[in-house]
Amino acid sequence: MTKKGTLYGIGVGPGDPELLTLKAVRILGEVDVIFAAASTKNDYSTAYAIARPHLKDGVRIVQLGFPMTKDEDALETAWRANAKAVAEVLDAGQNAAFLTLGDPLTYSTYGYLQRTLLSMNPDLKLRAVPGITSFHAAAARIGLVLCESKESLLITSGVADSARLEEQLNSADNAVILKAYKNFDEIRALLTKLRLADTTVLVSRLGMDEESILMDIKDAPKQPHYFSLALVKRSKA
Repeated sequence: MTKKGTLYGIGVGPGDPELLTLKAVRILGEVDVIFAAASTKNDYSTAYAIARPHLKDGVRIVQLGFPMTKDEDALETAWRANAKAVAEVLDAGQNAAFLTLGDPLTYSTYGYLQRTLLSMNPDLKLRAVPGITSFHAAAARIGLVLCESKESLLITSGVADSARLEEQLNSADNAVILKAYKNFDEIRALLTKLRLADTTVLVSRLGMDEESILMDIKDAPKQPHYFSLALVKRSKA
């Protein structure tokens, strides 16, 4: 009986290839197959581009296509098809890595893949390898203390509705708003209302070409780049 392989969910960090962990680099140099997610409209994978310098020569690369849609049936079909492709590799006894931006268990496509795979076969061997998150890297980039002593730190999504976000911000000392690109104009208006705009930093494309750090969010476009986050402090650092 063939021994099943292991799937590693590898967090490749926010953009700088030097921000992968030693463990991630070691595993990437050992696995038989690399899985990278991409839109079905193109075959470009940002996570693959980040990890590429650390891959061994000749390793098999498999692109997993995901449609950019809110249609739950279409998404479920895509997830199951991609999970099946991964499971076939593991069933053949090969080890594989699924590349994901930041950390594999924080707002990551890997979380969906893990859940789908385990629903198909609970006995599959899956291992998550933590990655440096975009907000930790952004704070380090500008020397911003995220929280200290008794302060709280909220990690939330900019996709949430404005009322929910307002409630969350009112209960936190400091905050990180990920996925800030989509509703940024609403987010900016809310931060202004809560008198937090002056102590908010917008970071886009961290560690990539055309990196942008805006200390004054009034200067930000209505819709920033897809890779954008906001760091919010109750008071100036």
